[in-house]
Amino acid sequence: MTLKPALRTLAESYTNQTLKQYQLSYHSKPLCHLHAIAVSPKSESLVSESRNSIIAHHLLDKTPHRDLLEYNHLLFEYFRNDRNNEAINLFVGLWRSGLQANGSILSSVLKVCGCLSDQVAGRQLHCQCVKCGCAEDVSVGTSLVDMYMKTEGVRDGRKVFDEMGDRTVVSWTSLIAGYARNGLNDQALELFSEMGLEGNKPNPYTFVTVLGVLAAKGMVEKGSQVHTMVIKNGFESITFVCNSLINMYLKSGIVKDAKAVFDCMPNRDAVTWNSLIAGYVINGLDLEAFEMFNQMGLAGVKFTQPIFVTIIKLCANYKELVFARQLQCCVLKSGLAFDRNIKTALMVAYSKCSEMDDAYKIFSMMQGFQSVVTWTAMISGYLQNGGTEHAVKLFCQMSREGVKPNDFTYSAILMARPYFSIGQVHAQVIKTNYEKSPSVGTSLIDAYVKMQNVHEAEKVFHIIDEKDIVAWSAMLSGYAQIGDTEGAVKIYLQLAREGVIPNEFTLSSIINACAAPTAAVEQGKQFHACSIKLRLNNTLCLSSALVTMYAKRGNIESANEVFKRQGERDLVSWNSMISGYAQHGNGKKVLEVFEDMRRQNLEMDGITFIIMISACTHAGLVDEGEKYFNIMVQDYHIDPTMEHYSCMVDLYSRAGNLEKAMDIINGMPFEAGANAWRALLGACRIHRNIELGKLAAEKLIALQPQDSAAYVLLSNIYAAAGNWQERAKVRKLMDERNVKKQPGYSWIEVKNKTYSFLAGDLSHPMSDLIYSKLEELNNRLSDMGYQPDTNYVLHDVEEEHKAAFLSQHSERLAIAFGLIAKPPGSTIQILKNLRVCGDCHTVIKLISVIEARDIVVRDSNRFHHFKDGLCSCGDYW
Repeated sequence: MTLKPALRTLAESYTNQTLKQYQLSYHSKPLCHLHAIAVSPKSESLVSESRNSIIAHHLLDKTPHRDLLEYNHLLFEYFRNDRNNEAINLFVGLWRSGLQANGSILSSVLKVCGCLSDQVAGRQLHCQCVKCGCAEDVSVGTSLVDMYMKTEGVRDGRKVFDEMGDRTVVSWTSLIAGYARNGLNDQALELFSEMGLEGNKPNPYTFVTVLGVLAAKGMVEKGSQVHTMVIKNGFESITFVCNSLINMYLKSGIVKDAKAVFDCMPNRDAVTWNSLIAGYVINGLDLEAFEMFNQMGLAGVKFTQPIFVTIIKLCANYKELVFARQLQCCVLKSGLAFDRNIKTALMVAYSKCSEMDDAYKIFSMMQGFQSVVTWTAMISGYLQNGGTEHAVKLFCQMSREGVKPNDFTYSAILMARPYFSIGQVHAQVIKTNYEKSPSVGTSLIDAYVKMQNVHEAEKVFHIIDEKDIVAWSAMLSGYAQIGDTEGAVKIYLQLAREGVIPNEFTLSSIINACAAPTAAVEQGKQFHACSIKLRLNNTLCLSSALVTMYAKRGNIESANEVFKRQGERDLVSWNSMISGYAQHGNGKKVLEVFEDMRRQNLEMDGITFIIMISACTHAGLVDEGEKYFNIMVQDYHIDPTMEHYSCMVDLYSRAGNLEKAMDIINGMPFEAGANAWRALLGACRIHRNIELGKLAAEKLIALQPQDSAAYVLLSNIYAAAGNWQERAKVRKLMDERNVKKQPGYSWIEVKNKTYSFLAGDLSHPMSDLIYSKLEELNNRLSDMGYQPDTNYVLHDVEEEHKAAFLSQHSERLAIAFGLIAKPPGSTIQILKNLRVCGDCHTVIKLISVIEARDIVVRDSNRFHHFKDGLCSCGDYW
């Protein structure tokens, strides 16, 4: 039975059997009636008790001869009704009247001080106890322990306990509960053991306290032993003890045992049902939680606030709008319509069901009772439903109404770019002292990273007090996005030194950073090994990151191995593998993986088709590229974006069909972007179409006046045509506009160190050997009949100088160094930031034969795998 149909059945069942009797609609009664509904029998009882205590106080005031018994009774009434300040005032009146307080009265007042967390008053009462000789009274001593523990005076509470002559089970329980309340769980368990050794039998309240500690620590084995003690002492039928057992088992993930306790209970209260339902939710058993809620209604148990909040949250998670509306009717009938937590839960449920009007109605009805939680829920709802502008307006209104944002508010609103200035929000975060909060800090890091401002992200990261794994992962992700592998590795090493255990998201971020072109080849492999050690290598996000990393580092075989081992795959996994094959120019494999993907009936997105069309572009598969563009539009009903049209322009341009490329540009539903004109301009250089190249360059320069690519490509078109005068004009224009041409670099990694080369570079300490190797290679190339193609030298110089220029291109220097520095027979892998020229491409093919080496070159377009005189690109790139 799947979850959705099951929920429908539950909703219908609940409506027919429980909601049917209410016949209640949201707006069926005026507001005064809705207020009337909120008064339950329990609240009437409380009002009655409160009224009785007031009458009793007035009677006491009129009594000429008051005794301690009357004071003691009234103090107890105040304490029971949570009227602690009035209890203190009553005691002050007793003290002023000259009556000597007894142990019972002092014990009650000390309990009141504990509830008020007033240690100052408690200490004064402690002195009074000592003065009047009541300190040795067991009930007074127990109340003193309780008071100190509730006011964070653990040491004083323990001192009082140790000095007590007689200790009862209540004394022990107060001390154990105090340690647990102050987070000292280990000491609480030690006290429980010590209590048993001293012959004191625990009472039900002791067991409740200890079971709470065991639940917090996840000590299920010890919990089972305590369960045995509960049975042995005959407390297994006491409802609140069983509730603690259920809570302990569920928090430890032992659902079966929790249900067994539940089934054996002779009496169950609302807390019992709520504990089981909430426990099911914690353990991911959502359907069981819904079923238990249904059973609770059928059993006639009155729904409480925690139950409603839990089930409404489940409706939000599963976007069960109908059930959420039914629950809102139940809330009204139950007299909880004005409960803030329930209203907030309903707001979230309607927001997640994209019913923002209904969510806002509930929010508006809370006028005057809106807290930072409700404001934050409403802001988050608008952000989740694309109402970013509404979210920002609410955030501003919230500030105007004097409601101070909390860490959740800031974390939410930082997602609302570009409708606000991140600097302004950051300033407000600092002003309200939230910059050290992990959640706010992480959101700020994420916001700055998306703006490519990693420097500011670093500042925020270092300010965060207690960095959680999310903050570390966000910072690593920032370095990965800008390709700063060194910075990412430093942060990861710092994480390891501080003893933080990485999760799959942390490792996927560092592996993404290792996919950067300048990263050391072995670094990615080392982090892959780390993921295996932590048993995270098969997680979806991490395995997809590994596929991408190996593909980008030139090792497509390893990428495919990781892909094949994936237990489950999502769209990102498939896209990563297709993109990898596309980068390596293996068009056949791209088509095979895509067809496998179609057979899986995956819902593809626009990114998949961008990758497919790009792969066809680099493989020269024009017909296939057209086919996939039509499949995207006709079969998958995906509207083409600028990126899709740019890919089609590139597809036709590279194939030399410049007319069709212009037809695409002219037929776009929007103005062509820089990528489309850049693709056309690059093709005009290859196919030497000066007029169209000039048009493309003008359009590109108008869109991106500081991008050197347009000027360089246009000047190269003129140079290839021998029009040196026009070329000079373009270069002059670059100088006037202060546009700098990106120099051509090549990198090679040898023994975990990366070396860079420029054309004609003499800076390397082994330059003499490198140029000597180049001369040797040139001689052997000449013997094989190689003639330099000087058309690729775009300088107005003599032919012999052109040949010299070609022989000193940066990729040739890097390869020559690799042949010297790397072991014979090993693969040489280099990276170039620009497109490899045609003459160098020919030379590298020949070198792979001369030196019997596999050579991998990653240029700005793709990977070239040279082997035995052939290239994987098929000379089409």
